[in-house]
Amino acid sequence: MAPYRLNRLDDLVGESLERGIRAHHVRRLGRRGSAPAVDPAAGGWAATASFAPRPGCRVELLADGSEALARIVDAIRSARSHVHLAGWHFDHSFRLEEGGPALRELLADAAERVAVRVLAWAGAPLPLFHPARREVRVACDELAGGTRISMALDARERPFHCHHEKLVIVDDEIAFVGGIDLTGFGGDRLDSSAHPRRDGLGWHDTAVRLEGPIVADIARHFLMRWHAVTGDRPREPEAPTPSNGLEAQLVRTVPERAYGPCRDGEWSILESYLRALRAAERLVYLESQFLWSPEITFELAEKLRRPPSDDFRVIAVLPARPNNGADDSRGQVGVLIDADRESGDATTRFLACTLFQPGPGGHPVYVHSKAAVIDDAWLTVGSANLNEHSLFNDTEVNVVVRDEALAREARLRLWEEHLERPRAEIDGGPAQVFDELWAPLAEERYERRKRDGWADGKLTLLPHVSRRAEALWGPLNGLVVDG
Repeated sequence: MAPYRLNRLDDLVGESLERGIRAHHVRRLGRRGSAPAVDPAAGGWAATASFAPRPGCRVELLADGSEALARIVDAIRSARSHVHLAGWHFDHSFRLEEGGPALRELLADAAERVAVRVLAWAGAPLPLFHPARREVRVACDELAGGTRISMALDARERPFHCHHEKLVIVDDEIAFVGGIDLTGFGGDRLDSSAHPRRDGLGWHDTAVRLEGPIVADIARHFLMRWHAVTGDRPREPEAPTPSNGLEAQLVRTVPERAYGPCRDGEWSILESYLRALRAAERLVYLESQFLWSPEITFELAEKLRRPPSDDFRVIAVLPARPNNGADDSRGQVGVLIDADRESGDATTRFLACTLFQPGPGGHPVYVHSKAAVIDDAWLTVGSANLNEHSLFNDTEVNVVVRDEALAREARLRLWEEHLERPRAEIDGGPAQVFDELWAPLAEERYERRKRDGWADGKLTLLPHVSRRAEALWGPLNGLVVDG
């Protein structure tokens, strides 16, 4: 079969699968009264969210483990009432600072003074996947055994899915929300933004430190899950009086039938992304471990085919080799490259990149961050990847802020790290920086890595696979297990 006909067949199969997946999710969310989450209006806050936008919040972006984990340590050590943690996995020996205490030591010491509650995913029911139930039970005993730490394991997951959110709540006054797990399972999270060469993978991640009324919403979400698993009902948080600060909204993925107070489920992370993408005029900047949700890539492809402005650009920073779904993400990168070419003009508007430790022998930097900035006006940071697991089936928590100053500052902070340029060189219009720095740097480093095996900088172009149908096994799996 001629290559053109084969590629066209791939396109037809891929388009058919995408339509089927999106139609399935419209039906599923419609049955639960959440149809607007999968087909919202452009712009605005998530209307299907359980929690309204809260004024008077303080939001601080923390990039990479060395910055975020040190702030978490400080907050836990200064706790006066309680510390609540929820996560995908916890490792008793994980060190949150170089030379600092292990997680067990940090929490056990805090538990001598205040209540410490840790809620972890119970693990995969089948030992084919990790961490498995037995591995998690061992990890639970290693963390909490012989201490005053209260720990519970949540097995209320959908088949083939998990509890993926990462939360730290201190005294219902300070909270951390993001992508950073307190574990070394799968990779060492304690890395700096310089990503120097070290044994094994580098690790890029993001989180936000929060104060103000939104912290009470995060605390209520934790307590909903804690009560469902343990029957224990700690005192409900009191929302602090709003003060000077930003407006922020807690958005979630909670699958249906998992928790009584949210029995019909919630998909407000998806709604938030779709609202922001549909309103995008100039810039979509994404950091994600995966990029294969048909709902997301459909919106991106439509924008690239019919750009809303001459300056419209899309940048996706993804891992070079994700721990699963590699062809799924790279295949969708190919779909977006094709959509960019279909726009009819010669401007390159889409770029997919990855990160490496700079210099000879540098390993990949695993992009675990789940963050996005759109039009320097909308920012989200949390635990949700851009795949069907995070947007429909795992429990996830993100924070959304619609504030131009913070969104722009967050973008510049991350671009300083990835482009390795001072603020003055990246402070122009996003399209100009895309054209003059992002695209040429990524291409040059990619060619050097192909030729020499290494490059002197972190940013590198991410190659894609050519077959669209091959890229949809991940979304198809999401369709099969959605039910």
